[in-house]
Amino acid sequence: MLRTAAAIAALGATLALSAAAQTVPGLFFKEGAIRVLLISGRNNHDWRTTTPILRRILEQSGRFDVRVVQEPGGLNAIAVAPYDVIVLDYNGPRWGQPAETAVGNAVRTGKGLVVVHGASYAFGEMELLADNHKRTGIKEPPWTDFAEMTGASWTDGPPKSGHGKRHIFDVKFTDPQHPIARGMPPSFRISDELYHNLVLKPGIKVLARALDSLDIGGTGKEEPVLWTLTYGQGRVFHTTLGHDASSMDAPGFIASFARGVEWAASGKVTLPGEIALDAPNKDALRVQLVIGGHDFAPTLWRAFDGQPDIRTNVVFQPEAYGKGQLKDTDVLVLYDMMQAISDEQKANLKSFLESGKGMVVLHHAIANYQNWPWWYEEVVGGRYILPNFGPKPSDYKHDIEMKVDPVAEHPVLNGVGPLLIVDEAYKDMWISPKSKVLLKTDHPASDGPMAWISPYNRSKVIYIELGHGPEAHRHPGFQRLVQNAIRWAGGW
Repeated sequence: MLRTAAAIAALGATLALSAAAQTVPGLFFKEGAIRVLLISGRNNHDWRTTTPILRRILEQSGRFDVRVVQEPGGLNAIAVAPYDVIVLDYNGPRWGQPAETAVGNAVRTGKGLVVVHGASYAFGEMELLADNHKRTGIKEPPWTDFAEMTGASWTDGPPKSGHGKRHIFDVKFTDPQHPIARGMPPSFRISDELYHNLVLKPGIKVLARALDSLDIGGTGKEEPVLWTLTYGQGRVFHTTLGHDASSMDAPGFIASFARGVEWAASGKVTLPGEIALDAPNKDALRVQLVIGGHDFAPTLWRAFDGQPDIRTNVVFQPEAYGKGQLKDTDVLVLYDMMQAISDEQKANLKSFLESGKGMVVLHHAIANYQNWPWWYEEVVGGRYILPNFGPKPSDYKHDIEMKVDPVAEHPVLNGVGPLLIVDEAYKDMWISPKSKVLLKTDHPASDGPMAWISPYNRSKVIYIELGHGPEAHRHPGFQRLVQNAIRWAGGW
């Protein structure tokens, strides 16, 4: 009777936590996604590199919503409740009773668990963890349930657990019909550490093994690499792979890890057998970034990098407007400062714009083509006047801290907001009264308008004055502004 009452109480607590998972405010999970709690923050491996890679693998698959915790000692039952699966990229000190009980109970009552590489021996008393004891002055007792929950433990032997020299080896599936393996190639190659002589717990199901060659200090045996088990009602996937970023770049690791997380969370696998990170998006906007005639910091690439819907090709002016060069371009982004342009190049550039294709003009590109009135009066809607090209040349001032405010409603400004930014300011430019100003500053070193939509009605053209150097390039508001402008100019 007491056991029944305890079971009912445990069930009630589980149901309460399940309800809490739906009501905890401020978490903002992606609808329909598997919720992943990725525990990191300590490791005898480079967790600062590996944890972001694990997160990227999961998020780019489109199946998961990931949160990272770097101080797991603060976890409790309420904190763990919203998640479907817990991923461990952790090897360090004990978490304390509340956190360990919360995670153990969560898996025992049905949540998934995934263990990655060094987390295989996260809480033992191996000499590999002696540095933790030295740093804290506390020799912690082992978390005895951890090995039962993860399916294996390390031992000082004999034979001693460990690994031989890192090398390239083949991982072969021994249970190709398991949902994690089904649809993947029968084997894959990886450069990694191959663990050996682990103490495996009864009831695990080995999915893949690899030959631990004597030549590199191995055992000469087929060692387990991937396995699964049940812990109470929870599903556990354990991979001994993933020593560093290079290991995690292997296609076999990417697919087996993502599919293992999905299986641990849901009991089934819908992800494909091959998962490519940063795979080319055939529907991405094709951008031609034109440079030349003015030096610039490589931090400019931050505005273009990591955008799967924007594929950027960099071309030097004047090659940018050669025959056929613009054929596969959706949006031109100008970051050059040139004057010489042939009649043929002018015709190609004009034809591109008259076809309805978009253009983003950045920073010093406002000084292009001083002797081409059609260009600066109709297309760009403004001109920085260089010496000898007007009665009063424009001026500039470096390293100005400016407050830049939106002054219109426009899709280009979505998520940009008021900017406090250090950049170069232009003064005494000619700006068309027909241009629609989007951003302004009240700094006396500037004319005021900092971004505008040009009066050109044959295509979408925008000018953004911001973007001189690293201080501006690193600003998230500048990056968002450029990305929004590209998408808008491309018709998105």
